Amino acid sequence: MAQRPTAPRITPLPVADRTPSASALLEGVTVAGSEANIFTTLVRAEGLTRRWLPFGGKLLNGKLPPRDRELLILRTAWNCQAEYEWAQHVVLARAAGMSDAEIERVPPGPEAGWEGRDRLLLVAADELHSDWCISDGTWHALAAAYDEQQLIELPMLVGHYHMVAMTLNTLGVALDDGLVGFDRPVG
Repeated sequence: MAQRPTAPRITPLPVADRTPSASALLEGVTVAGSEANIFTTLVRAEGLTRRWLPFGGKLLNGKLPPRDRELLILRTAWNCQAEYEWAQHVVLARAAGMSDAEIERVPPGPEAGWEGRDRLLLVAADELHSDWCISDGTWHALAAAYDEQQLIELPMLVGHYHMVAMTLNTLGVALDDGLVGFDRPVG
């Protein structure tokens, strides 16, 4: 595994250095009421960020139930060892109804006492991570639980968060204040 940066390679854009268009782009883009390092870092590539935000926002408010979405994102964050992504989505997973005990069971994976749809989602996330495709068996089980739009959204969600993980890991985006990384228990 590549050595991860120990400090941000690209720092968040300070308020004083923001163009009016960067400030407008960041307006209202917050996590838990405050600016997040992900957005204030990525806004340095303003054109990309302008196009990326609506897509990411659509996935966060898509057709998949919020709890299912967050379970997929947490597993993807763990699989990619994306600590920033993990920390942000622990907060969102709680808001979507996941318990701390459930969140703690995400790292060990589908065999850690998961059942039904939860287990199926973890298997799908793992297959996409390792094989870049959902197997026929997993697909047929998903098709019994989700509609066509949700089935399309699922691999797009996992793929999107792989991209986000690669970006966050490579840039060394630092955890925002108050977030818990991999080194401490969730609860």
